[in-house]
Amino acid sequence: MFIDTHCHLDHKDYENDLEEVLKASLEKGVTQCVIPGADMKDLKRAIEISEKFEGVFFAIGAHPYDVESFDESLFEKFVEHQKCVAIGECGLDYYRLPELHERENYKNKQKEIFTKQIEFSIQHNKPLIIHIREASFDSLNILKSYPKAFGVLHCFNADGMLLELSDRFYYGIGGVSTFKNAKRLVEILPKIPKNRLLLETDSPYLTPHPFRGTRNSPMYIPLIAQKIAEIINIEIEELASLSTHNAQTLFSFP
Repeated sequence: MFIDTHCHLDHKDYENDLEEVLKASLEKGVTQCVIPGADMKDLKRAIEISEKFEGVFFAIGAHPYDVESFDESLFEKFVEHQKCVAIGECGLDYYRLPELHERENYKNKQKEIFTKQIEFSIQHNKPLIIHIREASFDSLNILKSYPKAFGVLHCFNADGMLLELSDRFYYGIGGVSTFKNAKRLVEILPKIPKNRLLLETDSPYLTPHPFRGTRNSPMYIPLIAQKIAEIINIEIEELASLSTHNAQTLFSFP
């Protein structure tokens, strides 16, 4: 049994065959999936999918690239929905920065919306799904200033400083672990406490080797799990059991 803790099933890539994708995933042992909230415009679709499929849950969030779509009234409206299990994906992403004269305002806007989502998650006692790219230092400082915040660092960027959060955050590991250039992640994986490991695909993105270049799917979770198990030197059955327990503990699936 596996859980895909991060897959964008509301993406247009699944418009025509979502039911088949979920059936194929279930056959591979993936019994539950979490759709993160990246763009508020897709929230309606995510909710519809979660209501249609028993093992699918959703989160409410505004990705750092979509901070302009942040609408706290929608958070308030759907946070108590029985299938809403988290807040995010939210966070900081400095990978594509604007021109120098706009850069500080851009970063500050991301920090402002990230902070609002952290505070909302604490208010409603929901875990955060956090996206961090090229912004570890600022993200760490913000999260350290909110000791009641908890959740998962999605697509963990293998930055050692973020292990400082392992007392209240989990680490989502996906297809990147299978890439040939994932040296840093391979080195840090054994340092992550086993009771803090989560599996994810980030579908339809970051498809694991040997299927890179094609659409990702929750059905590839066992492939990712096999690679992680090899890296940290445990049996895949043990990893399946502990990662499933970790996901159920964090998200409190109804």
